Amino acid sequence: MIVSAMTMISRVMGLVRDAVVANLLGAGLAADVFLFANRIPNFLRRLFAEGAFAQAFVPVLSEIKEKHGDDDVRVFVAQAAGTLGTILLLVTFVGVVGSPIIAALFGTGWFIDWWQGGEDAEKFVLASGLLKLTFPYLFFVSLVALSGAVLNVYNRFAVAAFTPVLLNVSIISCAILLHDSFSVSAYALAVGVFVGGIVQLAFQLPFLYRLKMLRRPQFAWRSPQVTKVRKLMLPAMFGVSVSQINLLLDTVIASLLVTGSISWLYYSDRLIEFPLGLFGIGIATVILPALSKLHSGDKLEDFQNTLDWGVRFVLFLGFPAMMGLIAISPLIISVLFDHGAFSDSQVNHAQAVSYGVAAYSVGLVSFMLIKVLAPGFYARQDTKTPVRIGIMTMVLNMVFNIALAPFIGYIGLALATSLSASCNAYLLYRQLNKESVYRISSFTLMFAGKSILAALIMSVSVYYVISLYSWQTWPLVEQIILLSGLLVQAMAVYFSVMFALGVRLSTIKELRQ
Repeated sequence: MIVSAMTMISRVMGLVRDAVVANLLGAGLAADVFLFANRIPNFLRRLFAEGAFAQAFVPVLSEIKEKHGDDDVRVFVAQAAGTLGTILLLVTFVGVVGSPIIAALFGTGWFIDWWQGGEDAEKFVLASGLLKLTFPYLFFVSLVALSGAVLNVYNRFAVAAFTPVLLNVSIISCAILLHDSFSVSAYALAVGVFVGGIVQLAFQLPFLYRLKMLRRPQFAWRSPQVTKVRKLMLPAMFGVSVSQINLLLDTVIASLLVTGSISWLYYSDRLIEFPLGLFGIGIATVILPALSKLHSGDKLEDFQNTLDWGVRFVLFLGFPAMMGLIAISPLIISVLFDHGAFSDSQVNHAQAVSYGVAAYSVGLVSFMLIKVLAPGFYARQDTKTPVRIGIMTMVLNMVFNIALAPFIGYIGLALATSLSASCNAYLLYRQLNKESVYRISSFTLMFAGKSILAALIMSVSVYYVISLYSWQTWPLVEQIILLSGLLVQAMAVYFSVMFALGVRLSTIKELRQ
């Protein structure tokens, strides 16, 4: 609940940030390029830090803490920071110097236009310039993820969960204060990303100091503990970051589609990220250290119960989030984004984004389940199995992309991501079951049925109410009032139906049933 509360603040500020971006840049050329330039370092962040590194680092850190004590933990943290920091400095330098190559690699359509002197040539030039500002964010935020992992293992969950708020504040501040300082406003946002990385790291350092974990970094490539993390991390780079790799591949394909496709996918993904970050990632953040500790103590039954609780929790919140987004996403998009440059266009960007939200929503519960099931492997220091499953789902994603994108464009890319995520979640569960690590309980299956029924009744009720009004022509204040009323109605209906079906607070809280 602490992580979800802090993440709620972060996600709300993230939506405010996206509203500012939409108002300033709309969903045209500049927006496409900034979102592209921001996605590359964010992808690498999840690959190096929040994804692969965290999943490899936390189990080893938990094991050292349980078996050897805090002194050995301090040495290990210093070695990990020095080794990761050195590698990241090199990667960041290469990324800044080679930004045109990166822009050509991931923005293939723009590079081809630039090479041929086409109408999208400006996108490639702008992308190369913005990447020089956004790429260094990778260095700072990866160290933020390392320090956050240490804080989480010591049960300081609020600090790490709150930290992303500072990035959003930085981007919003730079957008407001600096947008007139550049010929293209996207540069102000890129400066905000750069500054945000520095501020986030500076914020966490005092908390590490209080834990006496702030020691001089050491480069220790051959240290036994660092070597163990390296061996676990390499395969995990594929396993845990499959969804991010799929999103990056979507960006490459979207650069070949009509202008606006990258922006539509981005804003759609941002709405999906709100419940995913609030519930799915929140649970994953606390469940990995818990599972790692239970595995180190050979507590198999508690391990299974904890996983079952995590699955039950994401089903409880995932189904209503999925169906609610499908029902009222047009109104949410209108309230958050349909202003300024976003609405000042002949293209109906709001409607385009709502189609993307619906396609992504299909896989929302699967995205959440992956966040809970993958730690079932990483806590046992098994990174090879998720890799194998990750590669399979990446291939499936590309097959779905090729099958769907030619017919329904960017919607096909979003739907392909959802379908591949569903396959990923199923394969993770099947393997856990096969290894006798986790089998979903009959209680949780019945609970899932109740959640689906309650979510269906909820979504029908809010869709019926929203269809009674011609809200598209209403002023913003009236739209906000309607949206607020619908959210209250949705929660009231969902929880009332769940209560009528016999679900109580203890059903959600208890590990054992």
